[in-house]
Amino acid sequence: MQRQGSGGSAAFRFRVAGVILLLVHLLLVAWLTLRPLDVPWMTAANFEPLAGIKADLALGPFQAVRRIGEGLLLLAPLGVLLPMAGGRVTVSPLASLTRTLAAGALISMGIELLQTGVPGQVVDIDSLLLNTVGVGVAHLLVVPAGRARLRRRSGRGRGGPSPVRTARGTGAAPGSSLREEAPQGSQGNQGTTPTISRVGIAP
Repeated sequence: MQRQGSGGSAAFRFRVAGVILLLVHLLLVAWLTLRPLDVPWMTAANFEPLAGIKADLALGPFQAVRRIGEGLLLLAPLGVLLPMAGGRVTVSPLASLTRTLAAGALISMGIELLQTGVPGQVVDIDSLLLNTVGVGVAHLLVVPAGRARLRRRSGRGRGGPSPVRTARGTGAAPGSSLREEAPQGSQGNQGTTPTISRVGIAP
């Protein structure tokens, strides 16, 4: 019971840390994308998918990597912070990825809509695409492996006998109870053979 309590407390602290980091990141993103800019000229808003990416590629490799990388990295931490704030360990990887992508796309869309009223900021549909892709890539690289590690640590924290050790020495299959029956026939009057108590298998 003490181990389970400490594990629950650790999970709660982990979730609180995720919520705090998520809020800090969103505040940083808001400052980067929604503050007014004093610029001499502005490009037109882009509502054609991939048109902005093609324009970035035409500027040369260095500029293309910088501009496209900025779009991918801006919201990429959400791919980790959103599941972390959710606090779920046992969840379908596909469902988790879908929810995270949807949340990242909605946040990016909200930023683009708010930028329509901010001086110096330009709406770009490709930013929405790059932001969402960045969220998905970060999620796939970190979250499944992180959840698997947390599940292993949680399983070790519960304790319990090893199934392999239980099955060894008796030839019994894992999961079977180890109980010897009292001998029958002529040896029955010698008393009951000591029995080994039933050993439960950890989940």
